Amino acid sequence: MKTYLLFLLLIAQLAAAQDSFKPQTRAEVVRDLLGNDHNISERTVYQQSDDNTGRDKKSAALAAVYSLLLPGMGELYVGNYGSGKYFTIAEGALWLGWGGMQWYGSWLQNDARQFAVQYAEVSQEGKSDQYYIDIGNFKDVYIYNEQVLRGRDVFKTYDPNSPYYWQWDTDVHREEYRQLRVSSDEIFNNSRFLIAVIGINHLISAINAGRLAIFHNSSIDEASTIDIHANIIGTATQPQGIMISFSKSF
Repeated sequence: MKTYLLFLLLIAQLAAAQDSFKPQTRAEVVRDLLGNDHNISERTVYQQSDDNTGRDKKSAALAAVYSLLLPGMGELYVGNYGSGKYFTIAEGALWLGWGGMQWYGSWLQNDARQFAVQYAEVSQEGKSDQYYIDIGNFKDVYIYNEQVLRGRDVFKTYDPNSPYYWQWDTDVHREEYRQLRVSSDEIFNNSRFLIAVIGINHLISAINAGRLAIFHNSSIDEASTIDIHANIIGTATQPQGIMISFSKSF
């Protein structure tokens, strides 16, 4: 299960990485230029501004913080939620999975303890988790006390005349109880692993949001330095053609 969850998280990361900002190509710039309806004079200067120049720059640190708090929100802040949505979806699915595991683990645990009440004369009130482990390993409280006294662990004994008394009717029922208890513990352990995966999802989304913010700012800087000039070859009354020149500042 742990390998499967990590694989799903990797798929979300790869899907998010495919969405990136696409700067305007030279062919698109020329098409936009020639599609504009302007009067041509003897020397006309056209300047094509990329749409990115109208946007504000984004803080990579702030984008990372947003995604650390809630995966996908940093990408939304940058303006590329197309990639961030995968982290948000993964976040929701992971928390639903954790909640489902908690519910199922608690259900198994309660079922096991009710089983012990029925077949081992156990009183549930005020008992520790260690007590429920011990009753699954020994048929009754007397056998348990003999075992711990051999190891001179006097403080681990239970008073047979107290509510800590137990005695299984059969070893079959004791083993059945033990399997239920072990299953509930495994579910709880897997849910703790899921919390670690949720933390990894936050971290990956924060790194992705910071990367997108840096790329966003770079695309604005590059687009703002592109100039396009169109000059008439010949005279205004006898034009021989149009010369289009591109210039880019670094």
